[in-house]
Amino acid sequence: MLPLDAAAYTNRWRTRHPGEKALLSLGLLVLAVALPTWPGAAIVGVAALVLVLGPAGLAPRALWRAVRVPLGFVVTGMLPLLVAIGGQPWIAWDPTGWPRALELGGRAVAALLCLLLFAATTPLADLLPRLEKLGVPPAVTEIASLMYRMLFLLLESIRVIRDAQAGRLGFRTWPTTFRSLTGQGAAVFVRAFDRARRLEHGLASRGYNGALHVLVPARPISPPFLIATTALLAAIVASTLLLAP
Repeated sequence: MLPLDAAAYTNRWRTRHPGEKALLSLGLLVLAVALPTWPGAAIVGVAALVLVLGPAGLAPRALWRAVRVPLGFVVTGMLPLLVAIGGQPWIAWDPTGWPRALELGGRAVAALLCLLLFAATTPLADLLPRLEKLGVPPAVTEIASLMYRMLFLLLESIRVIRDAQAGRLGFRTWPTTFRSLTGQGAAVFVRAFDRARRLEHGLASRGYNGALHVLVPARPISPPFLIATTALLAAIVASTLLLAP
């Protein structure tokens, strides 16, 4: 299981209605994008971080494992703003790019924490069946659900193939590593195609009629949670207006 999925199934907000968490996370995300980076996005990022580690109960180590790869993309996106191209020399350090880089990084990190607040507290199995009530076509949710389940099977296949190749010294040198990676890609493609074919035959043999019916546990919406969410969003907007230069 991926770290993010493990956190989604073990956090304190696991039994809350996905709509409550969506309102909170998407509301914070809108504020992170609409408000100024300082102090608006900074306040939003701190609020999302406190909610993830506090009420949601996500462990700091699990949070770091989930956020480290997206943070790498954020840092990569900041680097081009620190250089100037086209002058003499052709590429040079631009000392005036720091404000723009920090603004971009701050807003991106705040938005990332807002999305993580929802993704790390809401399993996909709780979300997809409820999307149909919002007008999403059943075919879309079913394809997403099947792809989600196939993902773990393919990851397990990659792990098994990689362990077998490592046991045969397939990663000893650069040529053998390249040969092993190409073979791994071909083997995973064949396995994915075969699993998809067997899945199609299995559904057909069970009388698949265009809809997969699953039991969705009833989760009542908490009015106090909605009131607290609205109060938090209003407080962030008021704080930003008071602290803005």
